[in-house]
Amino acid sequence: MNSTVLLGLAGGLGLFLFGMNLMSEGIEKAAGAKLRNILELFTKNKFMGMIVGILFTGIVQSSSACTVMVVSFVNSGLMNLYQAAGVIFGANIGTTVTSQLVSFNLSKIAPLFVLIGVIMVSFIKNETSKKLGDIVLGFGVLFMGLSTMSSSMGVLKESEEVVKAFMGLKNPLLAVLLGTLVTSIIQSSSVTVSIILLMATQGLLELNIVMYIILGCNIGSCATAMIAALSGKKDAKRAALIHLLFNIIGSVILFVILQIAGESIIRMIQSFSADNGRFVANAHTLIKLFQVIILFPFSSLIVRMTYLLIPGEDKKVGYREINTLKYIGDKVVFNPATAVVEVIKEIERMGDLASENLNRAMNGLITLDEEDINEVYEVEKNINFLNHAITNYLVKINQSTLPIEDLKSIGALFHVVNDIERIGDHAVNVADNARTRKVKELSFSKEAQFEMGKMMDKVNTIIRYSIEMFAEGKYEHMTAISVLEDEIDHLERELQQAHIDRLTRGECTPDAGMLYSDIVSGLERVADHAVNIAFAIKESEEE
Repeated sequence: MNSTVLLGLAGGLGLFLFGMNLMSEGIEKAAGAKLRNILELFTKNKFMGMIVGILFTGIVQSSSACTVMVVSFVNSGLMNLYQAAGVIFGANIGTTVTSQLVSFNLSKIAPLFVLIGVIMVSFIKNETSKKLGDIVLGFGVLFMGLSTMSSSMGVLKESEEVVKAFMGLKNPLLAVLLGTLVTSIIQSSSVTVSIILLMATQGLLELNIVMYIILGCNIGSCATAMIAALSGKKDAKRAALIHLLFNIIGSVILFVILQIAGESIIRMIQSFSADNGRFVANAHTLIKLFQVIILFPFSSLIVRMTYLLIPGEDKKVGYREINTLKYIGDKVVFNPATAVVEVIKEIERMGDLASENLNRAMNGLITLDEEDINEVYEVEKNINFLNHAITNYLVKINQSTLPIEDLKSIGALFHVVNDIERIGDHAVNVADNARTRKVKELSFSKEAQFEMGKMMDKVNTIIRYSIEMFAEGKYEHMTAISVLEDEIDHLERELQQAHIDRLTRGECTPDAGMLYSDIVSGLERVADHAVNIAFAIKESEEE
């Protein structure tokens, strides 16, 4: 084997990997947010989850991308393990789409895809079109890499030593281990199976041994999700383990079946396969389909097995947990396609803290409960911690390969964090006024207390609607939020006038009146921040 052949193989493999990565990343950037929304929406039961897993992986061309996203969802509590199992099963079928495409050998038209992709990336300014260009370019580069590898392998089969080495691979167990090892290193079963397909096409591998190598590829494909889950919570590790157990159990069952009826199975697949390349692609698809058919009814049992292998539970992080991140941070599985979803959940948690703290401060203002007043300041420290932590995380993910739609919303998320932090500051202002009232022994009239309570009710409603609209996309609140904002603005003017009237009649002291005026103005500004929160994402989408 001369150096030219080795360089051809290396170059072809490099082009193939680059094309695969470019195409997969382009799809995730261009359609990642929509695919993620579909994944969230249609995974309420295992069967629908499996269908979504097939479609998602078939589009993205990577079961690793799908399973890592699922692990990330599970880690953040956005998906439970039983839902995850269905998606993971489906991803194992969807990953066979790549080998089916490769088997049709589109190498002759690959340069055309490269040309179109380069034009789209280089000369079209629209960001979405550029990402579509990445997909087209990646597709072309992928097949040019295959063509290069295929040419080099054509030379290889002329070498007796090489043919003997590959054809001498007779041990099924060794073939499984080889497939597992190579796929674990490359971290893509699609790539490994495509290489096997080319070798089988050139007559460098026997079809019998190909079946066993594919079984090994299935097991090796679990490496990416297992590595991603290492930094995650126990449920994230269990989700990755579901993928591993599915492939190990399925491969063991098929290993036994191939030992018993391997020749009959090979003849059956050959009967509807035009050549060795189609044989490998069809074998890969049938193996995955068979594994899903026999194991899907036992998916709940596999989930329970993960609890036996990874016992115990993580410490639950409540929304009031001090100086602790629940959905983002170093202890969370990072995936660009789910990063913004997790940030929104963390911001929602911060919003709940700020809203609760404002109510606590208002209660302290009326009751002068020292415990409530002191707790306002303690919770404010936690809100400030979340403000800095979330802001730093947004800066970090803004530098990663986020889907285009998510990238557009980053600026809005910075503003939302700032608005929530300002609501927290207003709670502290109320607590300061409560202390002033206590020290100076000031009192509010029953009428003033009723008026502040009436305004606080409206502020609570607008905050709740705004956070729901921001975090859950409940745009049905839009009209109610706009109406509430006008009502609160009108009420603030009305209450300020009522305060002046009481002062004029001598029913209120100037010091108490100043506190009252400050509280009412502050609540009106809180409502303004709530409106900003509600419309931040919508405005970024419209832009």
